[in-house]
Amino acid sequence: MLIGYARVSTRDQNPALQLEALSAAGCEKIFTERASGAQRDRPELRAALEFLRAGDALVVWKLDRLARSVRQLVETAELLQTREIGLKVITQAIDTASPSGRLTFHLLAAIAEFERELTLERTHAGLLQARALGRRGGRKPAMGEPEIRRAKAMLLDSSITVEEVARQIGVQPSTLYRHIPGGRSSLLERAA
Repeated sequence: MLIGYARVSTRDQNPALQLEALSAAGCEKIFTERASGAQRDRPELRAALEFLRAGDALVVWKLDRLARSVRQLVETAELLQTREIGLKVITQAIDTASPSGRLTFHLLAAIAEFERELTLERTHAGLLQARALGRRGGRKPAMGEPEIRRAKAMLLDSSITVEEVARQIGVQPSTLYRHIPGGRSSLLERAA
């Protein structure tokens, strides 16, 4: 029996392409997960592994859908092998039922991990270079100095509600409190 496993990394991604490929490959049951490959606890993968029996094969669309490191891939492949369960990877034409399939599996796993480490290394180097040039990452603050001054002036007028101040500035009340700790009461104390 062929059992499929599909995984997307985020809630926004759509597993439709994987599901279609797994169905076309003849999978009788498909487990679908929305979780990062680096995440160790993946309930749907665990359920698929529990469902598999000797003689079955776990089918995935691509090798990186199964795991993000060579260690994870090798551990999973060894677990499958000890239970006499095959592994098929559709896009890379891997079938661990054959010696050449096992070799291909290990080579591609090593290359995938190497590529991931290079990407992480380049990202880290880029962040260091940006910091050296005085750049900071992340989102711009919701309120700059002009908005904070304007909000403080409006908060000093007790006839204007905090919600109204936030609406006029274009932020949530919680954002006002984050940029003006203590809110209206701290401003009134300082003014007195």
